[in-house]
Amino acid sequence: MNQREELKQMYKEVKPQAGVYQIKNTVNGKVLIGSTLNLKSLNGKRMELQLGTMMNKALQHEWKEYGEQSFEIEVLEVLEKKKTGFFDAKEALHKLEEKWLERLQPYGERGYNREK
Repeated sequence: MNQREELKQMYKEVKPQAGVYQIKNTVNGKVLIGSTLNLKSLNGKRMELQLGTMMNKALQHEWKEYGEQSFEIEVLEVLEKKKTGFFDAKEALHKLEEKWLERLQPYGERGYNREK
């Protein structure tokens, strides 16, 4: 097997990590809390903002107003998967996101999330 094939095989074997992230406005401190089953997809969130296609209009507006350099995207917590027994990753990820929403309260003047 050549090096290219080995690298492709290694990429296929790497399991995606799920977790909770935040997009933070460093000018006013507002944050958006979100979760994803694949943390590698966070580059896609940055791309959405750069292209102006982010569904969260308040965040998109401030991205355009303050500029990309005024925002940080960071992982808050990686979902730890159980080694044995049944594990519902989607449900566990939802609970993890709820924990961070409760902790940071990113609503109104503090963030871009909507209260449920």
